[in-house]
Amino acid sequence: MAYQFDFLAVFDYGDMLLKGAAFTLAMAAVGAAAGTTIGITGGMCRAWKLHPFDWLFGAYVELIRNTPFLVQLLFIFFGLPSLGVQISEWQASFLAVVVNLGAYTTEIIRAGIQATPRGQIEAAQSLAMSRLQIFFHVVLRPALQKVWPALSSQIVIVMLGSAVCSQIAAEDLTFAANFIQSRNFRAFETYLVVTAMYFAMAWMVRHALNVFGRRVIVARKPQTRGA
Repeated sequence: MAYQFDFLAVFDYGDMLLKGAAFTLAMAAVGAAAGTTIGITGGMCRAWKLHPFDWLFGAYVELIRNTPFLVQLLFIFFGLPSLGVQISEWQASFLAVVVNLGAYTTEIIRAGIQATPRGQIEAAQSLAMSRLQIFFHVVLRPALQKVWPALSSQIVIVMLGSAVCSQIAAEDLTFAANFIQSRNFRAFETYLVVTAMYFAMAWMVRHALNVFGRRVIVARKPQTRGA
């Protein structure tokens, strides 16, 4: 007997799908903001060899990059309560995304900082710029301009990888998909719709980051033509 498609059985749970998508996008937004902040701090410490923080960030990066994201999530959700730290599903999910993304952005931003020519820093010092001004205008901004495409891609990768948060019953998009197909028994239609939603979210986030990068990170002033 030919298979009869029934996508209405999926769209009947439209509110749940949208709620799950919103949760996933919220994790990506928080992870991008907090993870990039960690990355800037860690990248600076590692690039400029600020002891002992460079060693601490180095150990952090190696630990996160060489362990599965799912194991990190399970450690946070099940391990921390063993130490007396009570944490909910959504808190564990957000924390895991931030910790994971922070490690990868540390290495990405470190590479950008190390690519800054020493001559530019010396020129800024000769202009009597403060250390803070040199860091933000001469080091950090050009570094972010160099690594922004890689940083944007990593944010999207972590957002898609956050689907494992459904394993601890965090109500993200994958959790919604699993719940829906367990009720309507329409696995093909359910996961096809969710796959399309993930694709749309990834495209939307990447496009938003590209626009943000052009308007804020690069933000080159338009050249004026001579009269």
